[in-house]
Amino acid sequence: VSFTQLDLTDQKSTMVLGSGYHAIYHLAGIVGVKHVLNRPYEVMDTNIRMLQNVITLAKRQSSLNRLLFASTSEVYAGTLEKYGLEIPTAEESNIVVSSLNRPRTSYMLSKIVGEVMCQHCGVPFTIFRPHNIYGPRMGMAHVIPELLRRVWDIQSPQPLEVYSVDHCRSFCYVDDAVEMLIRMLHTEACGQKTFNLGTESPEVTMRDLAQICIDLIGKNLIIKPMTATSGSPHRRAPNMSLARDLLKYESKIGLEQGIEKTLDWYREYVFEGLGTTAQ
Repeated sequence: VSFTQLDLTDQKSTMVLGSGYHAIYHLAGIVGVKHVLNRPYEVMDTNIRMLQNVITLAKRQSSLNRLLFASTSEVYAGTLEKYGLEIPTAEESNIVVSSLNRPRTSYMLSKIVGEVMCQHCGVPFTIFRPHNIYGPRMGMAHVIPELLRRVWDIQSPQPLEVYSVDHCRSFCYVDDAVEMLIRMLHTEACGQKTFNLGTESPEVTMRDLAQICIDLIGKNLIIKPMTATSGSPHRRAPNMSLARDLLKYESKIGLEQGIEKTLDWYREYVFEGLGTTAQ
């Protein structure tokens, strides 16, 4: 495996990659609620420009089998808020855009636009909508590593502040997500289709998620409920029927096992490490 660092917002930078690729996974993007809330214009502009340049790269390939594009589970948020939505949610659910003046809408809309671009760019594609994928090396801008960091640092009697305590999510460990992504590429029937990527159950509240982190680290902390995060869906979980049928695979890593594996990595390389970044 070779690694080349590029600025995908600059189309010229992709010229070094050549034209002999059979598959392109496009997972680059500005993600994380904090980034989205603080930099909404940059999020939308950057995500769309990067995909434009990746599609141009894909069109240069002489024998491309598939472009696989990372969308987001956030595409369902507007429908859930305005009209209600069956949960677990299937891929064919109608998509409604949330209020345009909300910073969080910028990320959702950048991915909706991205899906439309893939559908009409003339390149063979598969779209996948990740639902709370987690694991080692994911930075600190997501809920599980953020909770682990704060639980690690806090000492009793200081409480653990948890926002949106009653919001429910299902989580998918990265190894399971990677296996499904590999199968999407190698399954011909996945071409020109859109998939949920995640684990259908169990669903857990943010309070329960925080308690799992507390128990794994071995502290006696009180959870202090805080306000709900603006624009955050109250409940979200993917219907994985289509993926199960075509990929012949279901997630194998349970939530507590996955968080423990994630904690082990962060403990060794970040919390007790010698300055290793969380990426």
